[in-house]
Amino acid sequence: MPLHIGKGRDVSTAISDIIDYVENPQKTDNGRLIYGYECDTRTADAEFLLSKRQYINLTGRQRGADDVIAYHLRQSFKPGEVTPEKSNEIGRELALKLTKGNNAFIVCTHIDRHHVHNHIIINSVDLDCIRKFRNFWGSTWAIRRMNDKLCLEHGLSIVENPKPSRGHYGTWLGEEKKPSYQEQLRRIIDAVLEERPKDFSDFLEKLKDYGIEVNAERKNLRLKLLGQERFTRCNTLKGDYTEQAIKERINGTRTVMPKRARRKQTPPKIGLLVDIDAAIRAGKGPGYERWAKVFNLKQLSQAVLYLKEHGDMSYAELEERSAAATTKFNELSAEIKDLETQMTANGELQKQIVNYAKTRAVYVDYRKAGYSRKFKEAHEADILIHQAAKKYFDELGIKKLPSVKSLREEYAGLLAQKRTAYAAYKRAREDMKELYNVKSNVEHLLEIDERGQAPDREKARQ
Repeated sequence: MPLHIGKGRDVSTAISDIIDYVENPQKTDNGRLIYGYECDTRTADAEFLLSKRQYINLTGRQRGADDVIAYHLRQSFKPGEVTPEKSNEIGRELALKLTKGNNAFIVCTHIDRHHVHNHIIINSVDLDCIRKFRNFWGSTWAIRRMNDKLCLEHGLSIVENPKPSRGHYGTWLGEEKKPSYQEQLRRIIDAVLEERPKDFSDFLEKLKDYGIEVNAERKNLRLKLLGQERFTRCNTLKGDYTEQAIKERINGTRTVMPKRARRKQTPPKIGLLVDIDAAIRAGKGPGYERWAKVFNLKQLSQAVLYLKEHGDMSYAELEERSAAATTKFNELSAEIKDLETQMTANGELQKQIVNYAKTRAVYVDYRKAGYSRKFKEAHEADILIHQAAKKYFDELGIKKLPSVKSLREEYAGLLAQKRTAYAAYKRAREDMKELYNVKSNVEHLLEIDERGQAPDREKARQ
C-alpha cells in the first residue's frame, strides 16, 4: 500500500506517524519484535526523511502531494501457527525478496491481537538515493505469490481463495499512468515465464493464478484480465508474446532479453594470474591448462594496456599509486568505523534520555516516599531503568541533557557523512584491488620477486 503525505501534514509528520504506530512498544513486546534493514529502528523516520532530501538534491526531481513517501505491507498468519519471532523472520524474507535489498525497511511484529501479524514499512527511496521503488499494476498478485511461497517453505498454511480486496491493504497502484491491457498482459506473461513452467499447459494454469481468464478453445489463444470486458488474442500482442513465441520460450528455442537487463557492458576487470603449475599438481587436466594459459595472456595484456592508458606508467609509479590507494582505503575504513561508533553512542544516548524522561515521575514519587521499600517493590522496573540512565549520564560527565531533537539531527548528519564516506570507500576498494592485480601481473611479467628486485640476468647465464 503506497503511503502519501495526506492533508494537514508534512513529510516528516507523515513518516513519523506511521512508524510510531507500527513500532508501538505495547504491540511489539517493548520493541523486541522490531527489525531494521539498512536503518536504525530508533531513528528510522529521520533516516527515511534524510534519504528523500538527498534524492531531491541529487536528482532534482520533486513531486507534490501525490508523492509516495513509503510503502506499507501487512502480513498476517493463522492464529497459533507461528511464533512472533518466526513471524518477524518471514517478514524480513518477504521484504528482501520484494526490494531485492535495494531499499531500507523495518519489520514490526504485532502481538496485541489474536493473530500474530507483521507491519512492513519500506522506504520509497533506494539506498543510493538516486532511484525510487517502482511498483506495478497487478503486483498485489505477485506479492501474494511471494508470501504464499514463503509460508509453504516454512510449513505454514495459506489462504487458498482470498476475498476481493476493498481497496485498503490490497491496493497497490503504480506512480505512472496505468498501462494498457496489452502491456499488462505482456508483463504478466514475462512474470509467469520467469517461473519456468514445465509446459504450455502449466503456463496456462499459472496465468490463472494471476487472475487471468484463459480461453484456449478457439484457433487463437485468448486472455482476459480482471475488469477487462473483452478477450485479447495473443497474436495481437505480437513479437515474443504470440502463442507460438510463448511455446518457443518455454521450450528454450527462443531467448528474450529482459528490458531491464539491457545495460551497457562494463569493461572486464583485471584478474590475478592463475598458478598453472600448482593447478596441474592439484590434478587439473590438459583442458584446464589450455584455458589457464589463454586466461593469463589476457590478464597480462590488460595489465599492459592499463599502464599505457595511464600515460605509460612506470613500475615505480605503479608501486606509488598502489600504496596511495591502499592508504586511502584504510583511511576511509577508519573514518567509517569512527562514524559508526559516534552513531552508536548517539543512539544509546537517545535511548537513555527517553528512558530517563519516561521514568522520572515514578522516581520523583519514590524520592517523596522516602525511598520506601514497599514503593520500590511496586515500581522496581521503572526505578532501575531511571537509575541506570542517571548512571549512564554520570559516566559520560553530562550535566545538562541535550534534546532528543538535536540528537536526531546530529544522527542524521552522521548518517549523511557515513553514506558519503561509504560511496568513496567502495570506489577506493575497487581502485586498490585493480592496482594490486595490475602490480602483481606486471611483477610476474618483469619477473620481480617479493623484495621488488628483478633477477640478475648475468648470474643466470653463468
